Amino acid sequence: MSDNIDNYTATDKIIAKVTAWLSAIIVSLLLIFGIIYLWNYFRFEETNDAQVQEYINPLVTRISGYISQIRYEENQQVKKGDTLVIIDKSQYLLQQDESQQALLNAKSQIDVLVSTIRTNMESAAVVKTQISAARAKLTRENQEFARYSKLYEAESATQQQLENVKAALDVATADYNSSLANYQAALSRVEDFRKQKAGLTAEIRQRESLLAGANLELSYTVITAPYNGKMGKKTIQIGQYIQANQSLAFIVNEDAGKWVIANFKETQVGQMRIGQDVRIEADAFPDQIFHGRIQSLSPATGSSFSILPPDNSTGNFVKVVQRIPVRINIISDNSKTSGLESGMNVVVKVKK
Repeated sequence: MSDNIDNYTATDKIIAKVTAWLSAIIVSLLLIFGIIYLWNYFRFEETNDAQVQEYINPLVTRISGYISQIRYEENQQVKKGDTLVIIDKSQYLLQQDESQQALLNAKSQIDVLVSTIRTNMESAAVVKTQISAARAKLTRENQEFARYSKLYEAESATQQQLENVKAALDVATADYNSSLANYQAALSRVEDFRKQKAGLTAEIRQRESLLAGANLELSYTVITAPYNGKMGKKTIQIGQYIQANQSLAFIVNEDAGKWVIANFKETQVGQMRIGQDVRIEADAFPDQIFHGRIQSLSPATGSSFSILPPDNSTGNFVKVVQRIPVRINIISDNSKTSGLESGMNVVVKVKK
């Protein structure tokens, strides 16, 4: 009986010692974590309401048509200028050819008009020389009529001679007036052709614009990467009909870099300033520290930018701590940030 009591007492002592050591270790750990927490609390403003952001833009087609080729794979890395999608260009080649033929036809018509204008100007020049001859003949007949009129008054010429001279004068006058009329008609024809040329010139410019538009639409049948990036989910197939302005895929813009949007409480941003250094810890890489710098603070809370901002004047007011979005540029080198993808959760710490 006494042996059992001694054994029980020894075991109890061992348990007591182990419990004491465990309690000491737990208290020490709690103390250490408490000190670390207080150190971070007094030294940093911290939030885990933060995500990595990148520009993710839709790849949009400007024309309608059937997809003939797809030259990218889902999640593929692409370079600026790489061909991604080719749309069947048959109808756009026809439009281009039609515009080219219409332009050539208009240019041939203007060539004919230029030739016609030149011919009519030469004809006008010929008529102008005829006017000079008719004017000289009219002057001579006027002088002849004046001389015979004096001779007739002096009874040195007969009535018949005077009438013959008067008839010749009338013919010369008619020829002169006819030459003037022909010259004016020739000038009018030249002016009419010049107006037609001006109208045809305007038509040529219109045809050139239509051809440029046809060439532009033809170029839109080849869709290329607008910048270096990474393709998103593939949702299109060869032979699929697509409409103009339809989104074909999404591409992540890697040229624009990455940043973090951290939503700090309004009680945390009082002493934050643009240019402050920031520590970033990603959930995906718990053992790695990324560095950033505050680029800007939002001019309003996140709720103020929502579609239906809260209206506290309705009488249902409940005070809620608001969040202020803070944009942070990641300044670590690309090799370190390559694993950070848009939408990843991070923890952001800013020194007080």
